[in-house]
Amino acid sequence: MHERTNDKPSLPRGAGQHLLIAAGDPSTAELLSTTLELAGYRTHTTPSGTEAVSRLTEHRFDLVVLDLAIPDLDDLGRERRPVAHRPPVLFLTQYDSLGKLLPELGLGEQDYVTKPFRIAEVLARAQVLLRGRKPVRRDGEPSYRDLVLDDPACQALRAGRPLNLTPAEYRLLRYLLVNAHKVLSKEQIGRYVWGDFHGDNAIEQLVSRLRRKVDREGGDPLIHTRRGFGYWLGTPSRQEH
Repeated sequence: MHERTNDKPSLPRGAGQHLLIAAGDPSTAELLSTTLELAGYRTHTTPSGTEAVSRLTEHRFDLVVLDLAIPDLDDLGRERRPVAHRPPVLFLTQYDSLGKLLPELGLGEQDYVTKPFRIAEVLARAQVLLRGRKPVRRDGEPSYRDLVLDDPACQALRAGRPLNLTPAEYRLLRYLLVNAHKVLSKEQIGRYVWGDFHGDNAIEQLVSRLRRKVDREGGDPLIHTRRGFGYWLGTPSRQEH
């Protein structure tokens, strides 16, 4: 006999990609933003098609999720502003509106989900459109391999998973990251994190908590100790002796 299990297959997850959600209905926008953030994406929302085009001229996105019920949809076809980076587009549409799919937001890959949509299908379609694509990096966005800091949101992600850091842990991680492969002394860390030196024990406890959060998801450990000198972030093969 086969043993029965209640385990459900895990839903597809992102890896910190930037998604632009264009939806006029606030409840739809909130549902998509919340669930996609929890799935490991970073989301940005806009309530109109014209503003979506404007955002695409200013920033690079990995994927656009476009609800075809958005206001000013008919005006989109007349928009001719240059978009340097054209991401794939996932349309949310009623079945009888498939003929309205527009090329203006993305001349490349496209897919659609019919409404009322299921979040599981949105996640699956998004993963297919993003497969094989390297996530875009924003100018000034501190990152190291799959570790990314979103400074405006004071959020850190590893492999797309939020790390839920305290303010002190976030400041420490940022200091280590922007000084990757450099050994930082406890005194340097204390003065950066708190403005003064808190003592060896406080630094050790802070680093220990941060290390558990950053390295607990698997992959290569990123935070290391150089005994007698301090701490550094990076991969051992890159550390200079």
